[in-house]
Amino acid sequence: MAADGDDPGSERSSLRKVITVRHAVAIYLASVLGAGILVVPGLAARAAGAGSLLAWLLLAVASYPFAYTFSRLSARNPESGGIYSFAREAFGERVSTMTAWLFVAWVVLGAPAVTLAAGSYLAFALPISGPEIFVVASGIIVAAFGINLLGIRLSGNVQVAIVVCMVSVLVLAVITSIPHVMTSNFVPILPGGVPSVGVASALIFWSFLGYENVSNVAEEFEDPKRDFGRSVTLSVLLIGALYLAIAFTVVGTGAYRMGGGVTPFAEMMSNALGSYGGVAVSLFAVGVIFSTVNAYTAGMARVVYAAAKEGSLPRALASVDERRGVPRRALAALFAMIMLSLTAFYALQVNLQSAFLTTSGAAILTYVVGSVAGIRLLGEKGARRIIPWVSLGVSLAVLPFIGPLVVVSLAVAAAGLLFGVARHLGD
Repeated sequence: MAADGDDPGSERSSLRKVITVRHAVAIYLASVLGAGILVVPGLAARAAGAGSLLAWLLLAVASYPFAYTFSRLSARNPESGGIYSFAREAFGERVSTMTAWLFVAWVVLGAPAVTLAAGSYLAFALPISGPEIFVVASGIIVAAFGINLLGIRLSGNVQVAIVVCMVSVLVLAVITSIPHVMTSNFVPILPGGVPSVGVASALIFWSFLGYENVSNVAEEFEDPKRDFGRSVTLSVLLIGALYLAIAFTVVGTGAYRMGGGVTPFAEMMSNALGSYGGVAVSLFAVGVIFSTVNAYTAGMARVVYAAAKEGSLPRALASVDERRGVPRRALAALFAMIMLSLTAFYALQVNLQSAFLTTSGAAILTYVVGSVAGIRLLGEKGARRIIPWVSLGVSLAVLPFIGPLVVVSLAVAAAGLLFGVARHLGD
């Protein structure tokens, strides 16, 4: 696929087909197992107590329809852009332009949230101040963008290495925390009633965002029809098991009651391993969040690339570096916007829960578009026909629990739609 100004027949100007099942599972896990593991279990437990485990279980089961829908759409038409491309095929340019704006809002709001979470974890163990937290967050963003400029193959290899370490540490944390689990921490089951489970679900939804991310690099799969299905099944099983295990230990140990629920993983590891546990988990948090930003840098840059090719964003961003096969200008534009957003987050002292919920609003609306596209395009038979409908139902059910912060995402969606209409009229 050649960018504007490139030779359409030149392989060097096309995105390289280098992703295998191993890399796909790594990107899935890195995309989904990010800040959610570090922050959300504590925030959800503070909202619903033991009832948060019900929300984790429900969303773990519901995550398969999301992953299945997006993987089937990608295998059907493997091109860069993910949900943006699906929206364009299903609904036309105006809706796809709105989707592109939501995607940009998603990453521009989400990257600062997760990188500031990394700084918060370091502050748990080390005497660092606000400016130093900002430096940590900035450093993670700079490193992720630098690696992606070197090419998707290096990004995939980095994801594999980080995910192996991530899963190993998570399993160790669960095992070492089991002796500190007390049955009294699970009573009452619903201390805040059924509505609190809805609030917890809105928070937990953040933890399951990312299944669409591999679809953003579908054009770079060696064999998408074969490898998407395998990577989806493996990823859903691994992610669901790890989340439920971590949530169980966070509630069972009562770690969420300390530090405002923001650093439950550090509390849990400190209780299990002593004073060195906090230092270890701080370094772990930086690695996990770097992994998340690295994965989303690769995926979201391809969304910007695809949107720019279609005119939903400036066409100058649709250039592919001939030597490394990466959308360099799209990466540069995302880097600039994310750094501006990070600066604003720091200056306005935005708390993590508000940042997570605001980002989730944009992501859930994007999932709504993707699910409806799946209903319209897939044409599945038998029981599989309901899978995209389940994805849509879960998204719409959780959206109201974002609360007033959903207005931000609705405003972005409206602005994007108006831009699409204006561009259509201008053409």
